Parts: sequence; structure tokens; C-alpha cells
Amino acid sequence: MNPLTDHQRIQRDIVDSYDEELELELEDRPFDAGGNVIELTDAEKRDRRNYFRELLRLQGELVKLQDWVVATGHKMVVLFEGRDAAGKGGVIKRITQRLNPRVCRVVALPAPNDRERTQWYFQRYATHLPGAGEIVLFDRSWYNRAGVEKVMGFCTDEQYEEFFRSVPEFERMLARSGIQLLKYWFSISDEEQNTRFQSRIVDPLKQWKLSAMDLESRRRWEAYTKAKELMLARTHIDEAPWWVVPADDKKKARLNCMDHLLGQVPYAEVEHAEIQLPERVRNDDYLRRPVPAELHVPSKY
Repeated sequence: MNPLTDHQRIQRDIVDSYDEELELELEDRPFDAGGNVIELTDAEKRDRRNYFRELLRLQGELVKLQDWVVATGHKMVVLFEGRDAAGKGGVIKRITQRLNPRVCRVVALPAPNDRERTQWYFQRYATHLPGAGEIVLFDRSWYNRAGVEKVMGFCTDEQYEEFFRSVPEFERMLARSGIQLLKYWFSISDEEQNTRFQSRIVDPLKQWKLSAMDLESRRRWEAYTKAKELMLARTHIDEAPWWVVPADDKKKARLNCMDHLLGQVPYAEVEHAEIQLPERVRNDDYLRRPVPAELHVPSKY
């Protein structure tokens, strides 16, 4: 068997990196009522190939956007809101997958602790805002107050109204400080959320995603709808408008959101100096010591 050339090894390394996409796509495999995987039709396989081709193209553009953000010192915040199982986490994974986590980071805050509940409402979010050359993606945000906190009774009517008075000014302050703010609402139907919850119930790799709060949100669907409609009406401002992403089709929602996000930023490709890999220095007195066998992880695969 002929050994691989350097070029062949590089090609295989690239293929291996793209296999990460297939690992992520396992999250979307469809199940029947018995928990069995449904085989894809030829048309579905073709759509899948088209999806991957477009996803990789958009991720390439996101890398260009990242380079431009760093080079120009741009500051960017993207909020992802929507009902449980709407696909917020899925699009965030695809956006960040090829990016530098030191440039593009995700903020997903837990419920506030006792001390945070006594602070200015926006205080714990403000600490995560970007500096120059950074992108911050909020997986849920300060709009928790307009959604889950209102519906579940976690805030008073006075706190709820104060939020609506404050949030436009807060976001205008962000804009005046040079932070670009994008707000996305992922919209799914009653039937689609029910299907996704049922999938989580039968899929052992997804069951951790179901919480008591998620289950209660199914019962209060109409209350969430009213809260969402009021939130969009009262917080859609010129400096930070809302953008609604139809999300019953996960893959289309991801591509549409990523494409739209790229269109909101006047980025350009940044020229980089050609990279030359230096020769490794070799010293005659260097001797590599063998690693003791007991330190090796067993080769089970």
C-alpha cells in the first residue's frame, strides 16, 4: 500500500473537518412514533446536499465577516429569540462553527440569582456586551422579561411596563455607542413545536433539552403568542428593528438567517499576507524520549 502524499493528507484532513457537519445534522434526523429513524427519499437526499453546499458557502462568508470585524473594530450583538424548540440553538451552532470563539462568542445566561434579581434589569446583560472587534450572540436575551417572565409570572406588572419603557432607550444607547444590534425572532407553528417536543421525548440524545418550563410552555401557547405580539409591537425601533424568521423548516431557517445577517453588515474581504510555513529547526543533540505505555489512552477504535 502506497503511503499518502502531503497533498492527500491535507485533503483528507479537510474532509474530516467537514464531517463535523454530519455530526451536527444527526440532531435533525426524523423519527417515527416508535423512535425508528426514517429513511430519506432521493429528493430529500438531494435537498440535503444542496443544503450543505449553501451552508458551507455562507460559513465561508461569515469567516470573511469575522476578519472584517477584527480589522475594523466593529462591535456587533445578535439576539436570538423564539419559542422553545424554535431552532435558535441550531442556527447559533452553524454561525459559530467555523469562527474564532475569541471573536464570536455565545451568551446563554441562566435564571438570575438572588443578587442579580436586585440589580438594574439590564446589568447582567451589559457585562457581556462586545468590545472592538467582537461579535456576541445572545441565545435568549433581555427579552426574557417580555416573554417567559411575563407568561410565567416571574415579574410584576410594574416591572413588565418598566421594561417596555426602558428597552428602547437601552438599545438606542447601544447604537449610539457604536454597537450594531440585530434582533431575530424564530417563528414556528403550534403543530411544528408539538412535533419537535415529541421528537425530543423519543430521542435519548435530545431528552435533556426538555425541561419542566418547556412542557408548561406548551400549555400556555396562546399566552406566549399574545406576549410575543406585544413585544414585537412595542420594541420594534429604527435603531434595532425585529426580523422574523419562519422556522418550521430548520435548514431553510438557518440559511435564511445567516444570509440575512451577512446582508446587514457592510463587510469586505480583508487582504492577508501569504502564509509560509517555516522549516522546523533540527538540533543534533535533541533526543525525543518515549512516552511510557501506561500513559497512553487505550486504542479501542
